[in-house]
This record gives sequence, C-alpha cells and structure tokens, in this order.
Amino acid sequence: MDIQLLDILVCPICKGPLHHDKKAQELICNADKLAYPIRDGIPIMWADQARDLNSPAAPAA
Repeated sequence: MDIQLLDILVCPICKGPLHHDKKAQELICNADKLAYPIRDGIPIMWADQARDLNSPAAPAA
C-alpha cells in the first residue's frame, strides 16, 4: 500500500487515524474498533464492509 495514501486516509466514521495491518491487509481504527479491508491494494472504506474488532472471531473451518 502506498505510504502517501496511508497518510491521508482517515476513518470514515470518526475521521481518526488508521493503522495499517500488513499481515491482515486491513486498516484499523482503534477509536471505533473497526478493521477496513484492503482488496487488491484498494482500501474498502465503507462502514458496512468493516470488521468489528469487538466481535468474536469466526471459527476456523
């Protein structure tokens, strides 16, 4: 992911900073406890696509 793009992206809900989790390919908002996915190098910044970090993880199949 482009560092310059990361510098200008903010959480669409609270407008707070995001942390790039390279391993999970997500942008994390610590304030809202949401993880926005990065698909094919493109951050998906829709709240309905974000993963709730407070929800328990789905069991492995």
